[in-house]
Amino acid sequence: MINTLSAALAERGYDKLTPVQDAVSAPALENADLLVSAQTGSGKTVAFGLAIAPTLLGGDEHFGTASAPLGLVIAPTRELAQQVARELSWLYAKAGATVISCVGGMDTRTEQRALARGAHIVVATPGRLCDHIKRGNIDLTQLRAVVLDEADEMLDLGFREELEFILEEAPEDRRTLLFSATVPKAIAKLAERYQRDAQRIATAGEERQHADIEYRAFNTHPRDIENAIINVLRYYEAKNAIVFCNTRAAVARLTTRFTNRGFSVVALSGELTQAERGNALQALRDGRARVCVATDVAARGIDLPHLELVVHADLPTNADTLLHRSGRTGRAGRKGVSALIVPPKLKTKANRLLGWAKLKAEWSAPPSSAEVNAQDEARLMSDPAWTDPAPEELQDLVGNLTAQFSADQLAKAFVNLWRAKRSAPEELTDASVPDDRPKRSFGPSVWFSLSIGRDDGAEPRKVLPMVCKKGDLTKDDIGAIRVQADKTYVEVLASRAEGFTAALGADMTLEAGVRVSKASAPPAADGRPVPQKPPRKQGRKPDARLRDDRPSERSERPAKEKPKRTKPAPDPEVHRPARSKPKQDFEAQRPARGKPKPDSDAQRPARGKPKPVWTKKAQETAKNERKERDRSQGGSDANQSAKRGKAAEAPSDRKAASKKRAADTSKRFVPPHKRGQKQGGGPNAKPRRK
Repeated sequence: MINTLSAALAERGYDKLTPVQDAVSAPALENADLLVSAQTGSGKTVAFGLAIAPTLLGGDEHFGTASAPLGLVIAPTRELAQQVARELSWLYAKAGATVISCVGGMDTRTEQRALARGAHIVVATPGRLCDHIKRGNIDLTQLRAVVLDEADEMLDLGFREELEFILEEAPEDRRTLLFSATVPKAIAKLAERYQRDAQRIATAGEERQHADIEYRAFNTHPRDIENAIINVLRYYEAKNAIVFCNTRAAVARLTTRFTNRGFSVVALSGELTQAERGNALQALRDGRARVCVATDVAARGIDLPHLELVVHADLPTNADTLLHRSGRTGRAGRKGVSALIVPPKLKTKANRLLGWAKLKAEWSAPPSSAEVNAQDEARLMSDPAWTDPAPEELQDLVGNLTAQFSADQLAKAFVNLWRAKRSAPEELTDASVPDDRPKRSFGPSVWFSLSIGRDDGAEPRKVLPMVCKKGDLTKDDIGAIRVQADKTYVEVLASRAEGFTAALGADMTLEAGVRVSKASAPPAADGRPVPQKPPRKQGRKPDARLRDDRPSERSERPAKEKPKRTKPAPDPEVHRPARSKPKQDFEAQRPARGKPKPDSDAQRPARGKPKPVWTKKAQETAKNERKERDRSQGGSDANQSAKRGKAAEAPSDRKAASKKRAADTSKRFVPPHKRGQKQGGGPNAKPRRK
């Protein structure tokens, strides 16, 4: 290992490297591309800092003058990028490296000036880095190594195009290192495309997921989810805890609830500015805040030194997210707890997530009020304040207290003061008790009618955003939506009805000219009959042509009588040619099904035009009719051709064209009894090519 980096690690208290750090710093891998997967909290940031050091320094102990960047690290979120920049700064401090970060939410001009002054290592998010490349603010020609940290998360966030653009702009002889907690198929394909003979490194920690994390799953009543989270926070009393939610609205709701209950809490979600997010993380590191309520993306990759508890207020969507959430605790050999709040209807999903992640959790009820109080009592009795000596300046106060108050009074006062600093636990309902909460009523409302209905393709999922966007409403302001054949009725809160009409304006129209009017009364239920499917019959499916028991969906309409087709009488002089091969009677061998077929032509139903039969007499008759028709229409041929924009042809030209068509075998008339047979060449036929 390089001496300057060894000195920096020793100064930070690193007496032993983690398995992933030891694996990537092997001398045999100094010039190889790496695909590394290790559990969260295993020291991946220091690991890729050690891995790229020989490539960046080139055998030297110190960096030269900073100009174009030599190393590039890409991280999915702003917080993670800034955290990586801080880690690499102290790791390369004794080597004289200049490390800068380029992340969204910061001043672009400041980053541009920093890049112009020169840097050895640049840590950036994909979007901001693409902006600097397109504007020409960063020079990638001297790049020696590229690191993709949390590569799977960047693909999940939709940064595939940005990553491909960055890797294609980088020099081809660079080193490419991919670090991730998991390696799905998308990461493997990315490595196969942009890495050269990549070495796969999977540490032992990947086989045994999060050995330092205790997983707990709490069966919680649906109405006590927030109360259960409060009791879990009170039971463990962690120095730092993080509560994960799936939506920003849930983050805002829980932050308000915890603040009202006396917790020192901060929020971390995508709607906050960069300054607000930085202040929240700094408050957790300084100890000014103890609980962080965050979404998955906002908390991705953050490292809090004293994070001991992770609470999943909402279950994650997949096993990878569960691992990444839980990996915020139990880092670098420290212990942690990951608690899942599971209502009864989500128990199957929780078991499925744990199975996919190859984890085992201890199932139990959430901590009750009595258990929280018992844990408080145990912490109180083991508090080091009982044995710590009082400062010299407080000895007089201690003497006055013992002189004026009895031991019982002092104990009561101490317990009351100690409990006053902590939120009281909640009383919880057993998860097996049925949820008998009454459904929330919508309240006073006003009905409005829209000039579109089911016939116009109106659906509630289309009407709702249309009304909310133009009418300045939220989905909570809208109640029922009833779609009928030609109209749609929308229920709006009475308190928001006036603002709704004001937002629509005097014309009272929505998008695409949809007219809105106030309804005098709630709409009646749509009486459209629901079509019923006929019962499915067992056995062999009957012939559709013989099915006469099919229910009629339009029985109220009178049936239209279709005219019957009559078959003309056969010409006695026209005879049918004898078949060369008699037709085998398959109908006699087949079992009868449905109605029997008629035995004679007299019993057959009348049909339309008879099938033409080619005979010599019929040929002569058709030829004479054609000549007669040509003579009768000879005078109008020119006019008809002129109307079509074509000049009339002379009789000689028509005769030549007729001979030409006759010479083409594909346009000759073939009698029905000779169709499909090989035709011989006539006097005007073209010889075949050999």
